[in-house]
This record gives sequence, structure tokens and C-alpha cells, in this order.
Amino acid sequence: MAAGGGRAFAWQAFPPMPTCRVYGAVAHQDGHLLVLGGCGRAGLPLDTAETLDMASHTWLALAPLPTARAGAAAVVLGKQVLVVGGVDEVQSPVAAVEAFLADEGRWERRATLPQAAMGVATVERDGMVYALGGMGPDTAPQAQVRVYEPRRDCWLSLPSMPTPCYGASTFLHGNKIYVLGGRQGKLPVTAFEAFDLETRTWTRHPSLPSRRAFAGCAMAEGSVFSLGGLQQPGPHNFYSRPHFVNTVEMFDLEHGSWTKLPRSLRMRDKRADFVVGSLGGNIVAIGGLGNQPCPLASVESFSLARRRWEALPAMPTARCSCSSLQAGSRLFVIGGVAQGPSQAVEALCLRDGV
Repeated sequence: MAAGGGRAFAWQAFPPMPTCRVYGAVAHQDGHLLVLGGCGRAGLPLDTAETLDMASHTWLALAPLPTARAGAAAVVLGKQVLVVGGVDEVQSPVAAVEAFLADEGRWERRATLPQAAMGVATVERDGMVYALGGMGPDTAPQAQVRVYEPRRDCWLSLPSMPTPCYGASTFLHGNKIYVLGGRQGKLPVTAFEAFDLETRTWTRHPSLPSRRAFAGCAMAEGSVFSLGGLQQPGPHNFYSRPHFVNTVEMFDLEHGSWTKLPRSLRMRDKRADFVVGSLGGNIVAIGGLGNQPCPLASVESFSLARRRWEALPAMPTARCSCSSLQAGSRLFVIGGVAQGPSQAVEALCLRDGV
């Protein structure tokens, strides 16, 4: 059922994390929110692991990660949380893969990635973990695709992505993993590709109409959305600088084409490096950076049914570069940057009965 208007949403503030951080890996498991690693106030990767009990609203310290890291991927596998890749204290990508055993409260090392990588995109399907792309120690974007088999504790190679990249957005839809955007060095990628898990083949879809860094991406009701970001000047436009935009581009999976929505259907605020998700038939955009001197607190939603943007209640703590996680009817916004690394944990929620 589609939620109607700003009154359908509310913010829930949780106790702040004991450790402020940005670029932490996050996971939701059995009523607990886990926050793993990240960068602290000193700008160095952390080995700190903490968990929030959602029922009692209390934080507990977990055993530290064997490998301090930031920008890792976290994947829930039953009673385990797998942490993949990231960067270490000397800003070098890591190959380490470690599993937190929730019932035992301890970490175990797992088979390492075939190549060290940061910005790896991960997807879990039927107890298998797919790891796509990344950036290696030579700073080159990777095209490798690997699948982790927990029973054998090994990574197997799959056909490579047509376009190497790191930091891409991934969506699981049916038997396909869709990969959108990402980066190659400092340049945003416009490629949109799909991997068929049954045939193990790649399909190239039409590329994004515009090249934007730090855009937000979401999938809802058979469509993929690419929102906002930092617009890059064209190759022959020597005097233009990157600028924040409120662009909205939508890909219809059934018809296989992109639509750039008109000005009347663009976001209310120009923003980049923000949280985006799908709640109650709405695409929501939260916080980020804009033309203001500090991070944004503004929140807005695009109703798929009414085809319009509406303002939602502002985020209690204005932030950018946040980790995020969707659990049921709540979209968590975790850590990030306010004045510095943040301790805030807040969730945008659908009100009961919506």
C-alpha cells in the first residue's frame, strides 16, 4: 500500500553510537543493528564493533574486528555477518574477509578475496555472497565477479562485469543482479548492467543519460531511479565546474529505457552524497551535501502513485556520507559526517497503519 504525504512518515532517534564514525559497515540481524569498523575522529580505520539492541535501545561493545577497516561491505548469512574488503590504516585496499559469529560473540577469518579491494558491491542470494567490482591497490577499477560458498569457505570466479568500477549500486530483482554507476578513479560511471544468476551471463542496458558523481540510487516497483549528485562538466567545457543537481532519471525494467523526468518532477533540493531508499511506495532522499555551507537535514519523497515530490520531516541530525540500512518499514541513517564523524543513529519510519 502506498503511504500518503509527509504525515505518513516520522523520525525515530536511537541512542547515539558509543563511537562516532563514517564509512562504517552496517547489518541488521535478529533485532540487532551492527556497526562495524569505519573511520573515527583521527581519520584512521577502526577495529571497533558495536551492536544496538532494538528492543532495549542499548548499545553493547562486540569483540573488535581482526582487521581494522573502513568502507567494507557487510552481509548477513544466517547467524553470521560477513565483512568483505575495505581499506586499512595505511589507506590500502584489503583482501581480508571475516565473519562475526553472533551466537558465540567472536570473529573467525574466512577465505580472502582473490584480490584486495575497496568499494566492493555485495549481494546475498540463497546463502551465497556475490562480490562485484572494487578498486585494487593500484587504484585501477576491477571488473571481477566472485561468489562465496560458505560451506566450502571459498571464492569462485564468475564472468567479469563488462565495465570495471567500484562503489556501484546493486539491486537484486528476480534472478538478476543489476549494477548501476560507480566510479573509475575520480570519474563517475554511467554503465547499467545486469548479471543473470541462472545463465551466468551479462546484459548491457542503456547507460545513464547524465554523468553524475555521488548520486543516489534506488529500485521500486519495477523501476530504477538515479537521483541528484554532482554534475560533471562535458569534455569540451573547460570553464564549467562540477555543480549540485536535482536531476531525476528513471529506468523502466519492462521497457528497457531511461526517462529523464521534467523540471517539474525534479527533487526539491539539489543534493549529493545522500541516503536514498524506498518506503511505502515512495522514493525518499535524505540529507547529503548541497549548495549550503553545511550538510543538509532536509528530506523529501517522490510518490510513485501521485508522481510528485513532497517535503518530509527533517532529519534530526544534518549529515552526509552516512551508512544506511533498510529494515522493514524503517530506513536507518547511521553515522556519517556532521561537524566531524557522527554518532547519530536515526530511522525514517512509516507510521503505524499506513
